[in-house]
Amino acid sequence: MAESNNNGNISHELKYVTTNHFYVEIDSSIAASFTECSGLSLQMKKNVFFEGGVNDQQRIYLGHTEFADVTLKRGVTDHPGFWNWINAVFDENKATTRRNVNILVFNQGGETMMSWTLIGAIPISWKTPTLQADGNAVAIEELTLAYEGLQLGKAKGGGNPQMREKKSGFFLSH
Repeated sequence: MAESNNNGNISHELKYVTTNHFYVEIDSSIAASFTECSGLSLQMKKNVFFEGGVNDQQRIYLGHTEFADVTLKRGVTDHPGFWNWINAVFDENKATTRRNVNILVFNQGGETMMSWTLIGAIPISWKTPTLQADGNAVAIEELTLAYEGLQLGKAKGGGNPQMREKKSGFFLSH
């Protein structure tokens, strides 16, 4: 929120968010609290060119954007949502196996501060915890997602399954 101070300058009040208040929405039927979300990042490929005779500069042209896989971890539950989604990926008769996934970060007051929407996400890995007869730790399962695009927002995103846009092949988010 921008406010004017006595000098007529605009000052911005920054609201920082802690990393421990987040929630993940996967479709309208799978939503879960996770203990960890890692890997959310992107990198633009760069091509560097050098001009002949220009020794103090280089030219940088940007290429394609690559999105890193996102890994979600949570305590094992009896809800089969992840397993059903992974099985749908293996079932060639299913029309829609990709989902838009929302990662929502909240402040201490419960207000949504930031939302990342993974567009066209699909599970590429699911892992169960190591089972130990003498262990007493919470069993943590991992779900790793690859995705086709990323949107950033401050409001709740659209985690419902979406159809692929015919023209560009990109999954839409509302």
